[in-house]
Amino acid sequence: MKNNNRVRVRFAPSPTGHLHIGGARTALFNYLFARNLKGTFILRIEDTDRERSTQEYTDFILKGMEWLGMEWDEGPFHQTERMDIYREHVEKLLKEGKAYRCYCLPEELETRRKALLAAGKKPKYDGKCRTMDSGLGTEDQKPYCIRFKAPQEGNLTFNDICRGEITFNREELDDMIIARTDGSPTYNFTVVVDDVTMKITHVIRGDDHLNNTPRQIQLYEALNYPIPHFAHLPMILGPDKQKLSKRHGAVSVIEYKTYGFLPEAMLNYLARLGWSHGDQEIFTKEELVQFFDLNVVGKSPSVFDIEKCKWVNHQHMMKLTHAELFHATKPYLEEMGLEIDLEANGFAVKAVCSERERAKTLKELAEISAFYFREEPVWDEKAVEKWLNDEGKQRLNALKDSFANLKIWDEASIQTAFKEIQEKLGIKKMVDLAQPCRVALTGTTTSPGIFEVLAILGKEKVLKRFDRALAF
Repeated sequence: MKNNNRVRVRFAPSPTGHLHIGGARTALFNYLFARNLKGTFILRIEDTDRERSTQEYTDFILKGMEWLGMEWDEGPFHQTERMDIYREHVEKLLKEGKAYRCYCLPEELETRRKALLAAGKKPKYDGKCRTMDSGLGTEDQKPYCIRFKAPQEGNLTFNDICRGEITFNREELDDMIIARTDGSPTYNFTVVVDDVTMKITHVIRGDDHLNNTPRQIQLYEALNYPIPHFAHLPMILGPDKQKLSKRHGAVSVIEYKTYGFLPEAMLNYLARLGWSHGDQEIFTKEELVQFFDLNVVGKSPSVFDIEKCKWVNHQHMMKLTHAELFHATKPYLEEMGLEIDLEANGFAVKAVCSERERAKTLKELAEISAFYFREEPVWDEKAVEKWLNDEGKQRLNALKDSFANLKIWDEASIQTAFKEIQEKLGIKKMVDLAQPCRVALTGTTTSPGIFEVLAILGKEKVLKRFDRALAF
């Protein structure tokens, strides 16, 4: 497998919803597999469900792929533009006697299905129309669908790259519909035709598709087409081991951009949902491509943990230079209505990066560093009540007078002035002087080191904020 330079894989989402975590992980494994083997990554939009498919969802899928940096080599192809190809293959099977017209009405099928269930049997199609003349339906007006004449004997066995050898009893597989009464093709049929005509060599998808695989393999056999390699990826569960849902963070992938996640961090975290490379946790995109091996994807379900995802994001944020981190955070500051002066002697970069240790996302970094850019802090009432009382304001006044006379404004000079005021006022604990200052500057009791904050803000801003706090 490692020497095959003609690998062709596809990601084939349906535009009936957003691109979520599970779909993004499937896309990523296809992408990494193709890039690792210098193959071709194809994007196909499976939009035959015309009632639920929308252009809006298609756009969201494309935006999600682009944000994550999973560039495709061919496509996006749309199934709705390939109907002639599907019809040709339906006619081929009909002509060869491998498919037939079924005139059973929905209500008839439902009655027979209930009867089978009542008898304790599997509710599959009973084959009533299987032996009828396949030429019927061309002159009469009775509605019909077209069913595949599935082999009824023996076992079907294939080797799954992730799960090993899997066997199905052909008798359990019914004559599935391949074209509806309106002529539109069904999912299992279009998938096979698309994968064949696009020369897909490896089908990598979630294990929720596992039951479709034997049905699709039978279609490959009937059409005399080569069968691709299959790899069914384990499910992704929430921390409570239940099916992943919105309460676990299973929102649209593009929303993670809104939340302030870096795309390279999301790729890193998604790759680790079911795949590993030794004990390494943090990967660049280039490393993921270099090390990815489908053969080591696990069989057990993976757990999506939003806190672990944030930790991975923080690690990637810490790898950015100060300038890169600031420019990544800037849009989130601007969304808050804050004006960022890029000409202010590096102030904005220093301000944002002073909080980099505490923030796990870019949005969080913007929120906790926003006080630097506001004319007036957002006041925490409890902090004001505790630290800007009469005693606190007295200490703040003393600091203000001392700072006003400082000739050199840097952390060392500020720290010296602080100690002098602490001794002058007989304050035993530094916190009792630092907290009134911190609340005056930030509106809260949490921030980076107070000397760093003072140095970054600059003398003019500090004195103005002291005045506002003293008048509060």
